[in-house]
Amino acid sequence: MKNNEALDTLHDIKDLMEKSTKFLSISGLSSILVGIYACIATGLAYSVLTTHEQINASQRLTLLCLIAIAVLLTSLVTVFCMSYCKAKKANRNILTDKSVHRLLWNFFLPLFAGGVFCISLIWQHYYGLTSSIMLIFYGLALVNCSKYTYSDIRYLGYAEILLGLVDSFVVNNALVFWVIGFGLLHILAGIYFYYKVERYQTSQPQRANFNE
Repeated sequence: MKNNEALDTLHDIKDLMEKSTKFLSISGLSSILVGIYACIATGLAYSVLTTHEQINASQRLTLLCLIAIAVLLTSLVTVFCMSYCKAKKANRNILTDKSVHRLLWNFFLPLFAGGVFCISLIWQHYYGLTSSIMLIFYGLALVNCSKYTYSDIRYLGYAEILLGLVDSFVVNNALVFWVIGFGLLHILAGIYFYYKVERYQTSQPQRANFNE
């Protein structure tokens, strides 16, 4: 009996430590929605590249950039809103939570560096490696921030990095790798996260396994 009480105490201490150092209000549904947005954006990009023959290369590039920016902003807003609602239910304010600040810094630093690198390549008309660089730096961002949230996120990051490296050796299939990396992998990760983590947390909120 005493051993069980000691284990319960250790579990409670671990939960309190994780809640104070990690942001655990990410929603699996938001990952699924981000994947759907990416699939839609890929379809729009394919349409721009194949059916809009009346526009020139500069206009086509502008449209592609606008699509990419739109899907990025929509994804960020979706993740923020769903995380905010989930955190609010747990009586946490993500605007003042230091774990959120650490998470965002470690996520956006590699993402920002990769974004600037891609802009530099596009500016110099080197388009071939853009998609692979996006995937690689996005994967690095996920791995880098995984220590401040659910650690399983790093596996999605590893997959994105690997996919980006493969993409760097393949010619003229950027949209295929884009839809796999930002679309399908996100949908699969969201489904896994929902069934393996969120449902378990809901059924056993005091003994959730955070896959450390």
